[in-house]
Amino acid sequence: MRFAISLLVLVAVASIVGTVLTQNAAQASYIDQFGSFWAMLFAHLGLYTVYSAWWFLLILFFLVGSTSLCLVRNTPKIIIDLRRWNAQIQEGGLRALHHHRVFVSPQSRTHVVPLLIKELTQYRLRIVRKSTGDLIIGRMGAANKLGYIFAHGAIVMICLGALLDSDFFMHAQLWWGDKKPMASQEQNLLLADIPAQSRLAQSNPSFRASLFVPEGKNTAAAVLTTREGILVQDLPFTLQLNQFVVEYYSTGMPKSFVSEVVLTDRQTGEQMPAKIAVNHPLIYKGIAIYQSSFEDGGSQLDFTAYPLIGAQRAPFKLSAEVGGQRQIKSADGPLMAEFTDFRAINVENIMDAAGREDVRGVVSRVSQLQAHLGAATKSSAHTLRNMGPSVHYKLRDASGQAREFHNYMLPVMLDGVQVLLAGVRSSPGDAFQYLRIPVDEQGTPQEWLHLHAALADPNMRAQAAKRYAKHFPNEASSRGLMRAQLEASALRMLALFAGGDTDDKAFPVRGGFSAIAQLIDQRVPLADQERSVEILMQVLNGSLIELWQLVRAKNGLPPAGDLPEQRAFMGVAMNALSDSFLYAAPMLLQLDNFREVKASVFQVTRTPGKYIVYLGCLFLVIGVFSMFYIRERQLWVWVKDHGGTGSEIVMACLAHRKTIDFDNEFADLHMRLAQVAQATLRTE
Repeated sequence: MRFAISLLVLVAVASIVGTVLTQNAAQASYIDQFGSFWAMLFAHLGLYTVYSAWWFLLILFFLVGSTSLCLVRNTPKIIIDLRRWNAQIQEGGLRALHHHRVFVSPQSRTHVVPLLIKELTQYRLRIVRKSTGDLIIGRMGAANKLGYIFAHGAIVMICLGALLDSDFFMHAQLWWGDKKPMASQEQNLLLADIPAQSRLAQSNPSFRASLFVPEGKNTAAAVLTTREGILVQDLPFTLQLNQFVVEYYSTGMPKSFVSEVVLTDRQTGEQMPAKIAVNHPLIYKGIAIYQSSFEDGGSQLDFTAYPLIGAQRAPFKLSAEVGGQRQIKSADGPLMAEFTDFRAINVENIMDAAGREDVRGVVSRVSQLQAHLGAATKSSAHTLRNMGPSVHYKLRDASGQAREFHNYMLPVMLDGVQVLLAGVRSSPGDAFQYLRIPVDEQGTPQEWLHLHAALADPNMRAQAAKRYAKHFPNEASSRGLMRAQLEASALRMLALFAGGDTDDKAFPVRGGFSAIAQLIDQRVPLADQERSVEILMQVLNGSLIELWQLVRAKNGLPPAGDLPEQRAFMGVAMNALSDSFLYAAPMLLQLDNFREVKASVFQVTRTPGKYIVYLGCLFLVIGVFSMFYIRERQLWVWVKDHGGTGSEIVMACLAHRKTIDFDNEFADLHMRLAQVAQATLRTE
């Protein structure tokens, strides 16, 4: 029994872990949450798949065996005890019990016994007549002993049901059969090409698998994931998804999603249209199909690719499919673009912690020079907006290194300027940081991209610096700078901002505001830094405006004026130019058009053990209720002749749990019996 209780404690602890810790999630999410060391340790211990871990199944086996042995050993004793009335007890034994009373009645034994029997109708009674007297035996609450059988039997049934519905049969086929999971590099095979050793038969007693069905497609096999790879579970039916319907709350969270499917029996060809929704599964031949989630099912995407590096900056068109790959040529060499996800609706909060739109103004302080890429949405105050469609893709270089990108299709209004949000992160555990690219009158990033290319061109920087210096007279200006010195300073600021070479080779240049901040920190005394920031930022702003004018003239556009929207455009463009060094991508893929294809993710289960678990739970309720709320009591009343015409009554009660209620019940009972027998209590 102590061993069984210890196992129950272990099962309880494991169940807590399995409830608190998300099961069967991606390994990357565990690394992000716990770190590499603990994530690998928890994976080795099987904490991500607690209910199918070998040690958990072993505990269940031992618990079933231990509890079953207890039942086998004690159940016969309980049955015998239920049938035994303990009629061999003697008068001396009754007087030895704690709860006993002795009465003397003036009525004869033959007259008193029927009166006592009539008063004890709430007990199950048996009368034993002896030569020396009559013994009345009463029992109440014998179901208390049955509670032991029900409770322990319930534990056995629940554990057996858990074993039936666990991955035990799958592991048994892997350990002792000829089954072998497919490795990750083999998982792109067509269903018909999957080898038999990686397929589980339709007769598999129990399983819990995932079923991914895009709109307009059908499948007859589900996928089970193991640590070594995946197994394919053949199903006795084919499931086709005709349409997936999803509704959203104003927060962007799914309100409801329903899959309209057609189930076709593979043996008979019978078709059955149905709708599957959350908490409304489809059950067919003992297999339950639950609506689990939904994903993109291979949407068709059209892009415009804008190169961000190299001499050739001409954009080009690109088509792709979610889940597919495309090879792209860039100035850094060939890239492999992997398109992983598409979302048509993105309702997000665009307010910062102060309740303002989450967008930065023009940098004008040393501390602000340290600001880099910000979040696309920061939460505190809630201003929800549908940001439109977005696409998630990776760019992988020849060495296999990849960066993830999350770009929105439509520009959004931030701080009075329409901007495109282009997110990037280096690791799946990082949050996306967003580059804000201002768009031109046509709603494209072309004008900013031309400005970005011009900043990287030394000739264009030199022309912009010269144009900026011409705004000042040749003699010393009010700031003490000659025109040539001013031109050199402007050229240096543009070179620093562009990440180009400087005369000082010891100065590490990164580009953007960070390079200028580094220059000020290293070359300017702390007391003069604020004044230097104002001067250098004025030179940089003026030089970039002249560079912008050169770009507009080169593209056949009229010169930019001093309109508020043009000033705002330039302010956001400067921030985007600085942040582009942290974006660190050879090209920008801007989504132009799409044809959305949804896919439904189902959980397909065969769980024959659940009915055993349900029955076990019923037995457990009965057993616990019987053991805790039914009190077993035994009563003996010995009646013998006394004084010729009278009788002597010895009454005794026994309860397995001594409580105040039992004391009160015994006091009430002996008072009633004494009254019925017209007896007086005799003190011993």
